[in-house]
Amino acid sequence: MQHYDSSVAFLGTWGRFQLIIFFLLCFTILPNGMGSFSFVFLTDTPRHRCRIPEANLSQEWQQAAVPLEVVDGELQPSRCSRYRLDVLRNLSAGGLLPGRDVNLSSLQQEDCVDGWVYSTEIYQSTVVSQYDLVCGHRWKQPLTTTIFFLGVLGGSFISGVISDKFGRKPVLFTTIIIQAVFTLVQIAAPTWEVFCFLLFCNGLGNISNYVSCYVMGTEILTGNARVVYSSTGVCLGFTLGYMMLPLFAYFIRTWEMLLVAIGVPGLICIPLWWVLPESPMWLLSQGRVMEAEAIVRKAAKMNRVVAPEKIFDDSKLQASLTFAATKILKAGHMSICYYGLSLNTSQLHSDPYISCFLSAVVEVPAYLSCSLAIRYLPRRMAVLAVFLIMGVALFSIQLVPQSILGLAVALEMLGKFGATAGTSLLFAFTAELYPTSLRNTASGLCLMVSRTGSCIAPFIIQLNIFFKYLSYITLGILAMLSILATLFLPESFGHPLPETLQHMQKRQRCDIVFFIFILHQLLSDTVQINTY
Repeated sequence: MQHYDSSVAFLGTWGRFQLIIFFLLCFTILPNGMGSFSFVFLTDTPRHRCRIPEANLSQEWQQAAVPLEVVDGELQPSRCSRYRLDVLRNLSAGGLLPGRDVNLSSLQQEDCVDGWVYSTEIYQSTVVSQYDLVCGHRWKQPLTTTIFFLGVLGGSFISGVISDKFGRKPVLFTTIIIQAVFTLVQIAAPTWEVFCFLLFCNGLGNISNYVSCYVMGTEILTGNARVVYSSTGVCLGFTLGYMMLPLFAYFIRTWEMLLVAIGVPGLICIPLWWVLPESPMWLLSQGRVMEAEAIVRKAAKMNRVVAPEKIFDDSKLQASLTFAATKILKAGHMSICYYGLSLNTSQLHSDPYISCFLSAVVEVPAYLSCSLAIRYLPRRMAVLAVFLIMGVALFSIQLVPQSILGLAVALEMLGKFGATAGTSLLFAFTAELYPTSLRNTASGLCLMVSRTGSCIAPFIIQLNIFFKYLSYITLGILAMLSILATLFLPESFGHPLPETLQHMQKRQRCDIVFFIFILHQLLSDTVQINTY
């Protein structure tokens, strides 16, 4: 088939049409940045202690009913136990005083059978305090985040298949609506189980929206506009939403209203259906030449250029644009480290809002660096460099004395820089490897496999319970393995986008590519989640 880029070259690169597509698609990504990392605040665990009923207890025994324990070198009320209330009532009725007449260490303890009291110093409420995901139910806290990414995992593949069959635009707006509606409906969840079901449905639309938007822009834009969009534009749109999250959370301290603030921007994007066109490249892959030409001619009017009488040559359209779905299993992706470093944000600094903002801000130079790397560096060299930076930074954190907190935060942000840049590079890499008929399915399938890393990442953070730096060591090892895998990746620098399966097969061994991209995606996701 006549190459798409050369067919629409008369439009130019940065005309009015391209600018509108560029900025509107970036705008639709804003809700993703807020929703993907909202768990930093929604599932953060406030300080808590056992609830003590006031009946039949003196003030002295009320204050002494919760035993003290050492946490990070400080004495704090126990979070999961209290002294037996029946014993305390008898002692209180007898006029005995704690610490003077009674040795508290000799008293029996019991679980928090009357629930917990949560600190409102930072949050008025969170999902953890709403559903009591503490102590014996603590395992539900990381599982909540994992369930969201399980939805992302399934949605990544489903949206890819549907998008390749029914079009980029319908799937983009369907996933926007799914994400917005289920974000708002979560507020009414009566139980944790119902909340998780709605959260899973939310995940189906989250990254699926991102992938559809990414592929749509990559196919509509050409030349330098495509490079800037794929390496910087869509990523900075995501980051801007990410940076807005701590701002919203700072002024909205209840989890219900925070979900409202996250869900409403998605509804604002719905009118863009009447502005954004379908991908002409996808239309051509379906043999719908007249529709593709109509969109390109409208773009020519917007850019004030004259379109040729015949834009696309029907006779050169190939039946090979149809494909066997099994061929997709011969290519791949990367990203476990990205989310691994991002969901650990609340642990970076005593103020979770500052921590989240720092983690978001560092993505800006990462994406800008990625844009320059995509323009001037071979893909393998660029990926090798960012993962080497990430691995060295993560390994070095354990060597920093506790008295130099700023240096430890700086090293973790450097690791986040590497994970972010690596993920962005590999998104661009994937779009360059697959033909038009497979591009969205391939991106969705590779992203689906990669989300196993997102699902694992919340539990990798829990490794800090056994050893403070164990999660960083684990992520550093994964980053080094990623470097080794990068050596086997094919090179796409300087090549046009493949339009048929035959073009793709001429460029690389697909069986090796798929395996390596899976490994890379898993690594990047885990590092990103752990940053928070």
